Formats: sequence, C-alpha cells, structure tokens
Amino acid sequence: MLSSNLPYQLPSSEELPGSDETPVDNEEQNFIPNVLLFLLQYLWRERYDWFFGVDMGIYHTTGVNVRIPVIPDGFLSLGVERRKGGKGRKSYVLWEENYVPPILTLEMVSETPGGEYTEKLSIYAKLGVLYYVIYNPLFWRRDRHSPFEVYRLVDGVYQLQAGEPFWMPEIGLGIGRCLLPDDPLKREVLSWFDARGDRHLSEAEVEREQAQAERQRAEAERQWAEAERQRARAERQRAEIAQQQTEVERERADVERQRAEMAQQQAEAERQRAERLAERLRQLGEEI
Repeated sequence: MLSSNLPYQLPSSEELPGSDETPVDNEEQNFIPNVLLFLLQYLWRERYDWFFGVDMGIYHTTGVNVRIPVIPDGFLSLGVERRKGGKGRKSYVLWEENYVPPILTLEMVSETPGGEYTEKLSIYAKLGVLYYVIYNPLFWRRDRHSPFEVYRLVDGVYQLQAGEPFWMPEIGLGIGRCLLPDDPLKREVLSWFDARGDRHLSEAEVEREQAQAERQRAEAERQWAEAERQRARAERQRAEIAQQQTEVERERADVERQRAEMAQQQAEAERQRAERLAERLRQLGEEI
C-alpha cells in the first residue's frame, strides 16, 4: 500500500528523470498505447479529471528507492489533473498526485521479457492498481500465457479475468483487441469498447460516418425531390389527359348537337315538302 508518512524528504518531479531512457524493443510498444491515448482524448474531450501516460515513469514509495520508477507502456489515472499545474508531466510522481495510483496499467511483452508476469505484477499490486493489462501478441506461447490478459486486484492479489473486450465499470470503458481501422497493414491494436462490447470509434471514423450520413441524407432528399418532380409531372399529364378528354367530350357533344340540328332541319324540310305536296293535291282536286 502507498504511504505518505515517510521519514525523509521526497524529491520533486523536477529532480526526477522522466524515464529510464531504455529503448523499446519494437514500435508497437509506443504505437499501441498512443492509439489508446488518442482515442481517449476524443472520447473524454470534455473531461479534465484523467491522465494517460505512455512510456512514463511512475515514482512511488513502495520500493527500496523512491528515485527508481516503474515504467509501464501505458497507464490511466482518474481523479487527477489532465495537465499538472497547466503543464505537461515529465513523470507521474505519486506524492505530487495526492497518492492517487493509476487505475489501469498496460504492459506489452517484447522479445526481451521485462518481468511483466512477475516483478511488475507485484509492484502494481503494491501500488494498488486496480486493473493490470498484459498484451503479448507475439510471445504468449513462449511465456505460456494468453495473448491478451486482464487482471483485477482483489484483496491485494491479482486475479485473471475472463471475457474480451473486458468491461471495467470503475472506468466506464472496456478494453480489447481489434484490427486498426483503415490500416493497409491490418495491424492488431488495443482499443476502448462500450458496455455493449462495441468498439468506440475514433474522431476520424465518426467524421467519416457523419459525412456518409450527410451524403445519404442529401441523396434521400434528391430522390425525394425527383419523386416530387415525377409526381408533379404525372399530375400535370393527368390534368392534360383530363383536359383532352373534356375537349373530346365537348367536340363529341358539338357533333351530336349539330347532328340533332341537321336531323331537325331535315324533318322540318320533309314536313314543309309534305305540306306543299298536300296543298298542291288539294288545289288539283278543286280544279277537277
């Protein structure tokens, strides 16, 4: 456990080196923790009570020398300043952080074993780190472990947890493996997940999805406008056809009227002819 009652003067962060300057064995040791950091900077962009360190020394009081830090590949602390005193940290010094230990540490196993399953396990337990994540994608068979393991501190002892992505309610995030989105190299990385087990999208992915949604919305509006134009065109054609039908009906009625008038005129002519003929016959009869 951490102790703030020490019989000697503790050095300040200005007096302590930022790291041990030990080079990493491969680029993933820096790349993957930074993937987590950059995603967290987007997810928690409105929060200022957290800090995620990458390859940064953690100075503590549980060892034999407070000037010798433990340096995880990545770690997350909650309830601390995002930027210490408005400035970036060179290291994470427990006695300058109100003895708030990281809630999560990440170690990536490389070709040269670094005590990830032994010494560091013990150090992080003494620090009170709640979650300890070990990522070992290349040498897990050599070390007789799984490629991805999450340990939870229970009564001072780390217990291996099951499930991936693994949900951490105290953090409000899950962690697990995935393929790096839009990566031509198809690299496997670690990422943050939500409570449903869905991977949190990066800012670039969200922007692409929003742009795609906007394109789909614009396309839907274009199709709707085109459908409206076609509907208006169909209405116009229907009105034109109705007008033409009305015109045809009017012309047919005119023809019928003219035919009736002609028939009436013919009948009148026949009547007049019959009258003249009758009058002529009457006159002939009188003459006889």
